Amino acid sequence: MSTETDAIDIRIQNETVSLPIEVLDRYNVYGPRYTSYPTAPEWSDEFGVDDLRRAFAAANAEDHRPVSLYFHIPFCEKLCWFCGCNVIINKDKEVAHPYLDRLKTEIDRFADSVDPSRPTVQFHWGGGTPTYLSPEQMRDLYGHTASRFLILPDAEIGLEVDPRVTTAEHMAAAAELGFNRVSMGVQDFDPQVQEAVNRNQTFEQTAATVAQAREHGVPSVNIDLMYGLPYQTIASFRETVERVIELSPERIALFNYAHVPSLRHAQNAFRRMPMPVGLEKFEIFRAAIERFTDAGYVFIGLDHFAKPEDEMARAQVDRTLRRNFQGYTTKAGSDLYAMGVSSISQIGRAFAQNFRDTESYFARIDAGDLATMRGMWLTDDDVLRSAVIERFLCHCVIHTKEFEEEFGIDFAETFADAIADLRAHEADGMVRISDDRIEVTPLGRLFIRNLAMPFDAYLRRRSPDAKPIFSKTL
Repeated sequence: MSTETDAIDIRIQNETVSLPIEVLDRYNVYGPRYTSYPTAPEWSDEFGVDDLRRAFAAANAEDHRPVSLYFHIPFCEKLCWFCGCNVIINKDKEVAHPYLDRLKTEIDRFADSVDPSRPTVQFHWGGGTPTYLSPEQMRDLYGHTASRFLILPDAEIGLEVDPRVTTAEHMAAAAELGFNRVSMGVQDFDPQVQEAVNRNQTFEQTAATVAQAREHGVPSVNIDLMYGLPYQTIASFRETVERVIELSPERIALFNYAHVPSLRHAQNAFRRMPMPVGLEKFEIFRAAIERFTDAGYVFIGLDHFAKPEDEMARAQVDRTLRRNFQGYTTKAGSDLYAMGVSSISQIGRAFAQNFRDTESYFARIDAGDLATMRGMWLTDDDVLRSAVIERFLCHCVIHTKEFEEEFGIDFAETFADAIADLRAHEADGMVRISDDRIEVTPLGRLFIRNLAMPFDAYLRRRSPDAKPIFSKTL
């Protein structure tokens, strides 16, 4: 990175902080996003169906923990070349029928293993593109689920939609079924960027989908953006930000594009395209943060914004915000039961992931089994570190006495190595360390992934020369 100035001034929630360029350079490293701890590379294929059934039984024996459901709908009509999700590209909608048949069978097998009195407080359809399904298929799938799980009237029920394929009939069906949150991908409104990433989507299409959600009484809309894509500039992305503010969604997710062409081969399409990196990429992020917070949004941290009255912003204030595979969540203390190809469950002390390919997924379901491919049982140390990392990411503060009382540890002794690493971050103005707390500064909120990494025991054991397995933090 090079610049004529030595530092960048950044304004966050009415506070201006200065970031030296040389500090920015040091923080652009490979690191996890911590939608789980331990992270997925640590999981094992020795974890199988019997382990998942043990997790089911253990969860039922606990103190009536609520249930969160996730269904993966992997289909899309067209591949976005930046995409890191598990998707199936097919314009022939008939391919959904055999998948839905297996998914409903899997729902039945999960439901048979969950205490029917445990309430479902959160239910999310992700993808892919769930509105690839017809409104009739949506009604059928939801009805089948509602017949097997106790979905509370005030449950958070979310749906990912693609404005390019979502019709007024889709939105009417969603509202009829009780979906109260919709999330739609945009990434960037600039036509050149859209052409480069193979996702042509007009502002008018997006505005129409937002209007349909409002018309049908859906109370919460989220818009996904992505920075670091080909042909993006600070000026062009500012235009996208302004258009999003015009739409006034309740939440905004501003994702850092993870360029991993060795894992996502479609990203090789960007090989000869100009892409913002380093300082330029960070400046796009900085400018977006400033404009969204100027417009009244609360910067939740990492990559999320919410209106002050939104449940997510309130949950951060009262310290009930949590984090799982869907990102930030307000439904603390629930077990996540995930179904469909590649989906990931988090049940008590267990992570479990389904097979990523439909052939293996179908074969397991057709054989009368569950489709578990891999997973992990968490140790006591994993549980402790997971709690520390999660609360750090969600609340931007660690109250050390809280962990000492909850886990029966001496925090300073247990995390001596992590605290020593954080001293360097303190010198950079990222954290404040005292006897009873470790608090992230406004500047540190931009680098919260970096600040969580010292608590990661698995990352600490990796060789510095090992091949990177995560995206860069900037």
